[in-house]
Parts: sequence; C-alpha cells; structure tokens
Amino acid sequence: MKHTLTLITALLAAPIALPAADTPKPNVLFIAVDDMNNDLGCYGHPLVKSPNIDRLAARGVKFDRAYCQFPLCSPSRSSLLTGLRPDTTRVFDLKYHFRQGMPEVMTLPQMFQTNGYYTARVGKMYHYGNPGQIGTSGLDDPASWQEIYNPAGRDKTALELDVIRYTGKKGGGLGAAMAYLNDKQGKDEEHTDGKVATQAIELLEKHKDKPFFLGVGFYKPHCPWITPGGYFEKYSLDTIKLPDIAANYKDSMPAAALASTKPWPYLGVTPDQARECKLAYYAAISFVDAQIGRVLDALDRLGLRENTIIVFWSDHGYHLGEHGLWFKQSCFEESARIPMIIAPPATRNAGKSCARTVESIDLYPTLADLAGLKPPKGLEGASLRPLLENSTAKWVRPAFTQVQRGTFPGHSVRTESWRYTEWDFGAKGAELYDHNTDPQELHNLAADSKHAATVAEMKALLKTVHPARMDGGKARAGFAESLGVKTE
Repeated sequence: MKHTLTLITALLAAPIALPAADTPKPNVLFIAVDDMNNDLGCYGHPLVKSPNIDRLAARGVKFDRAYCQFPLCSPSRSSLLTGLRPDTTRVFDLKYHFRQGMPEVMTLPQMFQTNGYYTARVGKMYHYGNPGQIGTSGLDDPASWQEIYNPAGRDKTALELDVIRYTGKKGGGLGAAMAYLNDKQGKDEEHTDGKVATQAIELLEKHKDKPFFLGVGFYKPHCPWITPGGYFEKYSLDTIKLPDIAANYKDSMPAAALASTKPWPYLGVTPDQARECKLAYYAAISFVDAQIGRVLDALDRLGLRENTIIVFWSDHGYHLGEHGLWFKQSCFEESARIPMIIAPPATRNAGKSCARTVESIDLYPTLADLAGLKPPKGLEGASLRPLLENSTAKWVRPAFTQVQRGTFPGHSVRTESWRYTEWDFGAKGAELYDHNTDPQELHNLAADSKHAATVAEMKALLKTVHPARMDGGKARAGFAESLGVKTE
C-alpha cells in the first residue's frame, strides 16, 4: 500500500473525457431506495426475489464493493447529493441541514438544472420526513428541484399508526421499530411506493421530449414493513435463518461498535420474532422491486432507454442480526455496504460486476462525466467512468464510512482486503478485519502485533480523508466543538 496515497492523488487529478459536443444530452433516471442492504438476487442472495433490480444489473455495471459515507438517512443522502463527506457537510443526524453551513453549495440535481435539465423529485430523495405529513418538506432541498411530489398511500395514511400501536402492545421490544403487516386487502398502486412509481411514470410521459433528471425515491424496505398482499407469501419462515453469535462476542468488541442496537441483541426480541421481521423485510424488498420494474417498463415503452443513464442506489445497508445488530448506524460491512448499479445507454459492459471499492459520493462526479457537464470544484468523490468502461481497471481508492456516538465519532476505512475502524480517534477502541479470510468481520485483529504495519497503513488512509485529524484529546475536543458540545 506504500504507493496508495500517490495513486489516489493522481486519480483525483486525472482529466475527464467528455462526450462529443453534438451528442444529445442524456437523461438521468435516479432511483433511490431506503434501508436496503445487498440481500438481492443479483448480489447472490439465495432467497430474496428481486427480478427487476436483477434485470437492471444485467443492463449496466453492478458495484460489489460500494459504500455509503454515513449509515443514516440524512447524513448519507446529504453526502451523496452534494458530493461531500459528512465531516464537510456537518450532517451527522436527522436535524441539521447542510445549507445551514453551506448555503451556496450546488447539489447534484442543481448542476443538471443549471445546464438546462428538467429536475423533479418523487418520493424520498433527501430526508424530508413522513410522506403522510402533507405540505411539510422537512430536510428536503427545494433549490434542487423544479417539481416535488410527496405521494402517501394507505400504508402511511391508514395503516402505519395502527400497526405501530398494535405491535407496541405486544411487548418484547418490538414496538414501532420492528412493526410489520401483510396488507392482504391492499393493492400495489394504493401503497406509497406504488404511488411513487405511478407519479414517476406520469412525469416520464410528460417530459420525455426534453432532457430530464428525475429522482425517484422509494421508501421501502424501511420499517414498518407493510406491503400489499402477495409479497409475504413469496417467503417461508422455515428458510429464514439468523447468524450465529458467539457467547462471549460482545466482550471482545469495543463497546461503541455494538452501541447502535439497544437492547442487544436484536432490540430485545426473541430469535423467532427476529426471523419474522427478517421475512417481512424481504417481502418489502420484493414489493419495492416490483415498483421499480413498473418504472423501467415505462422507460422502455416510451423509447427512452437508449438515451437515459439509470442509477440505482440505497442510502445505506441494513443489519438483520449480524453481530447481534439490527437496522444501521454501525461501521460493519452490512451497515456500510450498499447496492449500487449504473446503467449508461448502450453500454458495452452490460451485466458486468465491479469488485473495486467505491463510494456514494462518487455518483456526483460520475454523472457529471457521463453527461458531459462541468461539476463544481471541491467534490470529494471520483468519476467511476473508468470502471464503467473496464470493470477490472486499476483503482486504488478506498471507501470511508463514519457514524456518530453522542459527542464522539467512529471512522472506518475499507480497501478491497481490509476494514479498519477507530472510535473516538482511537481512544475508545479500534477494529481491523481481514476480508480475505473473515468476510463476516468476526475476528478483530487490531491488537494483534502481527498486523501492526497494516494498522499503521490504514490509520494513514484515514488521515488522507480527514486532513484535520490529530491524535489525542485535542482532536476529540475540536470535533465536539464542531457539534456545539461543550468540553472541559
């Protein structure tokens, strides 16, 4: 890894090859899902039925090692849509808006808008809150869009509160967080994500004759897992398993690493209840997959496929019992890794998989590159065009993910072979995992003297993306001050 830092600098400075001047402006269909991990057919999962995401993967390049910058909705989406890391946007929670500190920042859709594109959002793109709260925008960014649509179906307006109240009465730690319902009387088009697909199709039909950037934000598989009839039935509880957890596992880990799930493990539910929730999560994936299929069918029907860049991404991954965790906000692989597919028009590499390590913030410069647009200065990702043209091309950029634990952070760096994580700049523990031998990240090697050189190399990588990082209490105090927290 001794040449890694030099190669990273060279890649960031590399010129971008732009399309010919007479090439028609390509459209962008920008599809987001909420809380979806990589449990998909195209990523090799043996149970999950995701035929439409799978066929999109067959059209484009599927990234096998793609990572979000912060496994929580608003921080992740803010980074992706500004092209800037959380330590730059200062978004670490669901309250702070990036424009509070960067009022003039140009977002990804804004870049397209200033270049003559029609830009619209349907559903959740930024973290703007409950779609049932009609008329509210929350943490949305109106400057990014010319039109905004917030559909709300029966799952939000008629069923969600009822199912949360009901499951809360059942006790055992389920409550609102792990609520689910098989709405056998409901139809796809009556649910929120069905309405998102319907509205997106209407906009495709209306704006098919001019260049567009259409953000289509689906809500599932975010909890509560309420789906129309037919999706729970695709799965059998007998086939749903939970990962094993060693009896002393928690004792061998930094406390901060497992602090995202309380009570631990499984939010206090029984293993059988957790398996039921896992089945409901998979049903929600299949439901949203069907709605994505409706949008892809419309794109083809309207003759837009040959001039539209399709991007599919999740805001972060999702734990389903790994390490005893549920949901997100950890630095483990299952939380940080995301499904990401890019399908440029008529690509020669349709159906290819790319094993290089990439990041959510790479989407901004990539789309600017593919569309022949000049991005703003200071973006912190890199164009993935070389990997779209050759999925095995040389690529040494690592991926960085971080989380927040009250007043201190956790920073993680992932290469193709290693993951390294520091808590509170190392003061509250560190983790090192060898993905060649331990892809489930079960054996922490950070304190093993045999791997001291690797730890040093990974520490150096963290400092390249956090240049203001300093060792010791001064760094921790500075970080707390940036959050508005007083320290002694």
